[in-house]
Amino acid sequence: MVQASFDSQLIELAPFIFYLIAFTVMYVENGIMLGFFLPGDSLLFSAGLVAAANSSIDISLLCLVVFLGAFIGDQTGYVIGRKYGRPYIDRKNSPKLQRMIIRAEKFYDRSGWWAVVAARYFPWIRTFVPPIAGASKMRYYSFLTANAFGALSWAVLITLAGYYSASIPWVKSSSYAIAAFFITASIISSVAGYLRHRR
Repeated sequence: MVQASFDSQLIELAPFIFYLIAFTVMYVENGIMLGFFLPGDSLLFSAGLVAAANSSIDISLLCLVVFLGAFIGDQTGYVIGRKYGRPYIDRKNSPKLQRMIIRAEKFYDRSGWWAVVAARYFPWIRTFVPPIAGASKMRYYSFLTANAFGALSWAVLITLAGYYSASIPWVKSSSYAIAAFFITASIISSVAGYLRHRR
């Protein structure tokens, strides 16, 4: 019922406002740490459902909008962490904090690409990974490609799952299973990385 109510509210919006809200939520949730509470996954799926039901919403344009919001948001978070987070950490004379940042640098140098991609599928975590990657001085072009792939595989695919679930029965019944698969795969990858690091 909540999902249906969310969809019914979105479908009443003018196309420009609809695109603007989709972009803003994606950008704020992924780029500004105060946006960690926003319902990114639900919005993406609902936006796809609305695009299927409303002929004035173009699904190709919608996918581009959510991709850009998620991509630019992560880039903003990275820059904030790199430009403001790292100087703040460097000014601190805490040995514990310095040891933590050294471990973070090693982690992002070794496994940062997959961490940035996997974080997309975890609410809250995806908001904080980019600034941490920036503060840890993760290589910029490595972050850039991971960000692009993550935005594509998360924002666009979930939007398309919502869109096609409105017309294809087997997609409707499998869309959440597909999302669960990606989340499970991310968790397994994270656990495997942790165990490898422990060894």
